[in-house]
Order: sequence, then structure tokens, then C-alpha cells
Amino acid sequence: MTNVDQFVSSLLTELFIGGKAVPAAAGGRFDVLDPATRTVIASVADAGTEDAIDAVGAAQEAAASFAATAPRARAEILRAAFELMTEQRDDLATLISLENGKALADARAEVSYAAEFFRWYSEEAVRLDGALGIAPSGNNRIMVIRRPVGICVLVTPWNFPAAMATRKIGPALAAGCTMVLKPASDTPLTALAMARLLDAAGVPPGVVNVLPGRRSGQIVSAMLHDGRVRKLSFTGSTEVGRILLRECADNIVNTSMELGGNAPFVVFADADLDAALDGAMLAKMRNGGEACTAANRFYVEATVAEEFSRRLAERMAGLRVGPGTEESTEVGPLVNDEAVDKVEALVRDAVTAGASVLVGGTRPVREGCYYDPTVLTGVQPGSAILREEIFGPVAPIVTFTTEDEAVALANDTEYGLVGYVYTGDLARGLRVSERIESGMIGLNRGLVSDPAAPFGGAKQSGIGREGGHEGVLDYTEPLYVAVNW
Repeated sequence: MTNVDQFVSSLLTELFIGGKAVPAAAGGRFDVLDPATRTVIASVADAGTEDAIDAVGAAQEAAASFAATAPRARAEILRAAFELMTEQRDDLATLISLENGKALADARAEVSYAAEFFRWYSEEAVRLDGALGIAPSGNNRIMVIRRPVGICVLVTPWNFPAAMATRKIGPALAAGCTMVLKPASDTPLTALAMARLLDAAGVPPGVVNVLPGRRSGQIVSAMLHDGRVRKLSFTGSTEVGRILLRECADNIVNTSMELGGNAPFVVFADADLDAALDGAMLAKMRNGGEACTAANRFYVEATVAEEFSRRLAERMAGLRVGPGTEESTEVGPLVNDEAVDKVEALVRDAVTAGASVLVGGTRPVREGCYYDPTVLTGVQPGSAILREEIFGPVAPIVTFTTEDEAVALANDTEYGLVGYVYTGDLARGLRVSERIESGMIGLNRGLVSDPAAPFGGAKQSGIGREGGHEGVLDYTEPLYVAVNW
């Protein structure tokens, strides 16, 4: 990609409804900014509630025919989408880096990961098995058929604008559902590019509709109160998730939610420290720390804490910070100024309470929304940085002395999305993994995400699962037929 201006000028910037690019009904538009420079990348149509209802109408018009499409036909569309996305990886990665800020290496990895959801669900589309059994009384057969849940509203965040979209679109298409995608207003261009890609892959008009817009609450609320909508899948903060759950209650809308995280990263003294450091860098610095799966709290056994902290600080200090679109960049800017302000406030609070800064702890003197990779030690238990999602390149370290203490510290949160455990004792690793209150565990691994695995959390980190066979089941409803023959 050599000519960014030419590339941007080729992008879809209107709403995508019924298979067509259309302007917002009210004619409004909003600017999408490059967080590396705070300059405008493009102006995008700003959807309102009228557009939302139009999009639901388009999804309704396509619903019956798409639900009746043969599973193999849906599978072929998804496979074509996977192949197109793989072919367009570099262009999509450049687009993600422009509007999101993440380093190109991370953006390319995201596109490859995102494409895998299309490939996985192209295979799952033909494996939606039902069940047949005999009633205990022997009087009849129990037949269970899985059918599409109906029109879906998919709400995605800015931190993984491609992968969070495909993780929802893939299973919805496999199940035979139609949908309206509401992307985050910071990163609408990637979602609109996905709409064009899916159209080229053969998705029928009206099956996938995309609504960029600044008034997210109004748009989503209008759709959730439309009786034709039967499903909400939301990825975002727990605070917004609570609001949407209340909205869904009015029409008893089926919900799936992947919400906030506060992942503990537990390192025992018998762990392979080289492997633990590799895992820490991956779990903490993937997407610059702007990930719900990011290691948020580091708990290190006291006897190895000094060495682990020193070596982690050395690695963090060696990372190159810069614009995401530059090949040499390892840590790009955060998504906007509000994100930088939050990270800065959390670090300041921790230091005021007694934490020490081993590296970083400041905004670099440069244009853009940056924060230096940071390692803190001596973090006090009550610090806000241990209770809130940091969503930035900061690693706070706390020590422990016993296994029970490590588990108690790991579970001291309302969240339960993912945890990481490093130990040389497999029995202890499995024991601790089972004791941590979380939907996922990385045992001697700094990465858990996989399209073939059920992704989701416990406690206030979510409802339901995305990915794996479980992911497609969330877009179906079982139909029970009692029958004799």
C-alpha cells in the first residue's frame, strides 16, 4: 500500500443497507481520526434511528429466503469470504492501523485471525446436528431441530474491528440468520470494508447490513425495541452491557455478551521464566494492551518477583513506539485521547499510593495518542489499576507467597473473562486453573483466542460463548417435535 490517500478514497463511507451503499436519512456525517496524528482519515455517514429501522426491514425482507438456504450454500459463501479476506489481508491491515492505531504486525495478525472465523464457520454450517430419541415413557419420539434465531443486532468494539465482527457474522451466517452490524464509531471503516467483502463473497442483499453512527445508544435501542429483532450479540464494557440487558428485557431479546475483563497473570517460582516473560509480553502487549484478554494484574511469587520484574521492564523498554502504519512500530498509539487520559490517571493513582515505576510511566513527547510501555512494582492492593481494565501498555506487579494467596488475589475482582497461569508443576497448574473464577485460562500460554474454542467469561464478564461449536449454537433455537410413527 503506497498511496494512502488513493486507498482511503476507494473505501465505502456510506451506510450499507439491503446490499446497497446509502446515505444517512438525515444526511449527517462524522469524521474518523487517525490516532497517530489526530488527523481526519475519512468522513462517514452518521446513521440515526430511521436508518436503524430501515436496516432491520432489509434484514427482515431477506430472512425467510436466507434461512431456507442450504447449509452447503451458506458454507460456500463463508469459505469465499475467508479466501477474499486472506487475499486482502494487507489492505485490511493498513485500514485497521489507520483508524485504530495498532501496529501493522498486530493488524495483520488480526486480519488472519478474523478470516479464520469465516473458515471455521464455513465448516460448522454443515454440522448443525439435531437430535432424535425415544421418550422415557416409550409413547413417542423426541425430535429436536435447530433453526435460525432470527434477525440479529451485532454490536462490536473498536479494539479488534475485523475480528469482533467476523466472530459474530460468521456463526450468524452459518446458522442462517440475517443481521445488522453496529460498529464502534472510532473504527467504522473496517466494518464497511467487511460489508463490501461479504457482498463480493455472495452474501445476498439484506443479509448483512452495516450502520456506522455516533449515536450508538439510540440506534441500538431502536432496534432492540423493534419486535422483528430476536438476538443481540454485544462486545464491550460491562457498564454498557448492563444497560443493554435492561433494554433487551422489554422484548425478551436473546442475548450474548462478551464484557469487561481484568485478567490475572500468575507466575509461580517454579515456572520457566523465559516462557513466562514471552507469555507476559504477548498477553499484555497484544494490541498495545487494548484487549479484553490483556493481562491486567501480574501476581508473581515473591522469590522470583525481582528478577521477573527487572526482565519484563527490560523487554518493555526495548519496544519501539510509533505510528501503527510504520513497519518498524511495535506499539502504536491508543485509540483516542480519552484512553490515554485513563491510563495516565490509573498510573498516577498507583504511584501516589506507593508503587514504583521501573520503566515508562509517562506520555512520550510526540504528536498523537501515545503512552509509554510501563512496568510498576509495589502496587498496593486497593489501587484502582488492579480493579479497572487498564486498556493500555501498563503492567502492575504484585507479589504473593502461597498458592492460596495467589488464587485469592486472582479472584478478587467482579470480572472473570480470562486468566493466565505459569508453573512447572502441571498438577498445580491444572488445580489452580480450576480454582480461578474465569471462563478461560491460558496455562503456560499467553494467548487463548482460537476460532475453534468457546470464548467467553464468568461473573460480570459476559453471557454465552463465541467461537467453537458453541458459538453457532448461540444463533439457533431448538425446535422440539413430539412425534409417533
